[in-house]
Amino acid sequence: MTFNSALSAHLATGATTTCHCWAITRKDGTTLGFTDHDGPLAFDGIAFRADSGLSASALQQGTGLSVDNSDAIGALSDSAISEADVEAGRYDEAEVTAWMVNWSAPNERQVVFRGTIGEITRSGGAFRAELRGLAEILNRPQGRIYQKTCSAVLGNAACGLDLDQAAFRAETTATDIAESRVLTFATLSGYDDGWFTRGRLEVLDGPAVGLSAPIKRDWAEGALRCLELWSPLRADPGLGAMFRLDAGCDKRFQSCREKFGNGLNFQGFPDIPGEDWLMVPPSRSGSASGGSRR
Repeated sequence: MTFNSALSAHLATGATTTCHCWAITRKDGTTLGFTDHDGPLAFDGIAFRADSGLSASALQQGTGLSVDNSDAIGALSDSAISEADVEAGRYDEAEVTAWMVNWSAPNERQVVFRGTIGEITRSGGAFRAELRGLAEILNRPQGRIYQKTCSAVLGNAACGLDLDQAAFRAETTATDIAESRVLTFATLSGYDDGWFTRGRLEVLDGPAVGLSAPIKRDWAEGALRCLELWSPLRADPGLGAMFRLDAGCDKRFQSCREKFGNGLNFQGFPDIPGEDWLMVPPSRSGSASGGSRR
């Protein structure tokens, strides 16, 4: 790591005025700043709060490919990090950047950690968040898998399908919400039963804005349409909230071709033999020459 030359000179004096600052950027674009200094600081367009109660344990960093981890510990409060936002998952996989800063001259600073938030635990009005370094991504499987089903995510670059079409995406409100998991709609005519099964629901406004969940089932009950989610939304969206529903994809070539008209971009191998192919018994023709049967 190459330190900021001005900060290095300051550290060399032996009488330092340094602190740490953290910037947390959530997936919804919200950025929050915190510092362990006794007063607020500001740089890079971010205001770092000193009254948040947030602190971090010593960073574990190495020069190799090992994962760098740390913990962020803080108190839950509505003015800083609220319990409702943590419970709703708004800080899951949020980006974290930490600096060592000369608080008397904030331009003298150095990034000492960059990564994401991992597991979050809550207890007694406080939270502990695992900070995962950039090397964490090396633990994720890479490359393609040879399989019959498609490996792409519907609508991503590999899939190439434009989901922003009325045939594949609907925006509407719910007439009933049970346990934040089963939703009833009155305005989904024109879509076949099961059209949204394996799809995705996203909340567009209200107290749960930005939250999403995969759809487990989609069925009709008379003139109404019901959707069941695999897991409840982590915040109550409330009646009147607008939802976006994306069509579901079962990853089969037939569905890719017939439901989405996207067969040319299918990212699976529909003709690959299944595992049972290895168990096919030998021919009973009596010939053991290895030639083809006629």
